[in-house]
Amino acid sequence: MAAKLNSPRLVAVDTNVALDFAKGVDDICDAIATIKTRIPGVELLLPPTVMGELANAAATAADRKVRQAATKMLRQHRAWGFRLVNFIPLGFAQVERIGERLRQQGLLPEEEVHDAAIIVEAAALGCPLLTSSDAELAGVDHEKLTVELGRFDLIAPVIATLREIVKKFFRSC
Repeated sequence: MAAKLNSPRLVAVDTNVALDFAKGVDDICDAIATIKTRIPGVELLLPPTVMGELANAAATAADRKVRQAATKMLRQHRAWGFRLVNFIPLGFAQVERIGERLRQQGLLPEEEVHDAAIIVEAAALGCPLLTSSDAELAGVDHEKLTVELGRFDLIAPVIATLREIVKKFFRSC
């Protein structure tokens, strides 16, 4: 029997985590370093909506520090171990449709179009984990999310802040 290679563990990263990492926020940088150290083969993915939000922030954010952080992340993501993803197997129309369903079911407020898309993209990419500092995302009812995404043959990612991940799973750091 041939030996099986372990597939990389995929972790989707929300825009706010990417920006905080680029700004050098200690807690975020430490948490990312801990994840990379403790999870062999981890891949930190920046889904298409995150990539779009970073590009938009780099070009138009009113706050100079946000513009600089977004530009820095877009330029240095590879060196930092993040991978930009610009293709979703479902297609963007389906991502939008499923995201709308999540908002209609009250999992997110109606105006959180991008947050809904990020959840769907993470699920479509097969990420078991989505990291975010966003209270709206972190507060999504996982059981209800599992049911709704299951209707589309998708597995819901666990949505957690990096601080939660380190606190719950890597206490001995």
